[in-house]
Amino acid sequence: MRNLLLVAAVALSTTGCGIIYKQPIYQGNLVREDAVSKLQVGQSKQQVNALLGTPSVADPFHAQRWDYMASQRIDRVGRTETKNFTVYFENDAVTRWEGDYFPAQDSKLATQTVRQFGRNLPKEKKKGGGG
Repeated sequence: MRNLLLVAAVALSTTGCGIIYKQPIYQGNLVREDAVSKLQVGQSKQQVNALLGTPSVADPFHAQRWDYMASQRIDRVGRTETKNFTVYFENDAVTRWEGDYFPAQDSKLATQTVRQFGRNLPKEKKKGGGG
């Protein structure tokens, strides 16, 4: 019984201190830097959708504005970093855009995932060129 109480006390004290690992969580749209560089004034909503994807916030009160939001938990305590990228339209054509995004987040996530979990596809075998 004494051992059980000791284990419970240690578990409760380490949980509250943030000693236990908390995985970084990324949520939202992965806006790519090359896609933003291809944005141009006058593009249609269809073209923007093809470049950036569906906006994360569909606001019925602001149909001429698309918001791409992303957040990432950055530390063990649970603080988050949030980025907002907004595209403005007039008569369904791009007039301007502003905001910030995680420019290299998709490639960074891909390399971290491979390091943490390994490749999910088998390695290609080299084929001999014998003839």
